Amino acid sequence: MTDQLRTPAIEALEAAGVPFHVVQTEIARSAEESAAFQGIPVGSLLRSILVRRAADDFFFVLVPGGRRFNWPALRALLGTNRLTLPTEEEAKAETGYVRGAITPFGARRPWPVIADATIERLEVVAIGGGARGVNVHLAPADLVRATNARVVDITVPEPAPAQEPALAQEPAPAQEPAPAQEPAPGS
Repeated sequence: MTDQLRTPAIEALEAAGVPFHVVQTEIARSAEESAAFQGIPVGSLLRSILVRRAADDFFFVLVPGGRRFNWPALRALLGTNRLTLPTEEEAKAETGYVRGAITPFGARRPWPVIADATIERLEVVAIGGGARGVNVHLAPADLVRATNARVVDITVPEPAPAQEPALAQEPAPAQEPAPAQEPAPGS
C-alpha cells in the first residue's frame, strides 16, 4: 500500500492483505494535535498499550483517544488480580517498537489483542504504523480481523479537564490511578 515507507507494521499489514492507508505526519505533542495532523477525530486514534499479565505474558490493549482502560474491568476480564505496565525498555524488547510507535502489527511476538468496543462505531481508526509520526488508517473490522482482537467494553472516558475554581464541583470518589499510557499515535 505504500512504496515509500517500510516498517515491520506496514509489511505485516501488506502480507495479511489488509486494506489500509499510511499517514505520515510530523511528531505530535498530544492526541489532539495528532488527530488534527491526520484530519480525523481524536476518538479515532488508537493507543496500543502493552500490558503484562505475568512474566513473559503480555497483551495489547487498543484504547481510543479520549478514553482510558478500566483496570478493574480488565483484571476481571482476564481473571487476574495483578496487571502491570512494562518499562519503556521492556516494551521495546517485546514489540520491537519505541514508545509512541507501538502497534500489534509486525510486533516481535504476536501477543493477544483486546480492543475497546467503542471502535465498532467508527468508520476508520488510526493506529501506530511502526515509527513515530507514522500511522495507518483502516476500518475497525479489518483491524479486529487482522489482529484476531477480542472486542470488549474495556474503557471509560478520560476525566474532563479541571474546571475553574469558582466553577468546581464536589470531588469525584477516589479511583484507581490511570495507567501510564502510550503517547498518541504519531507522537
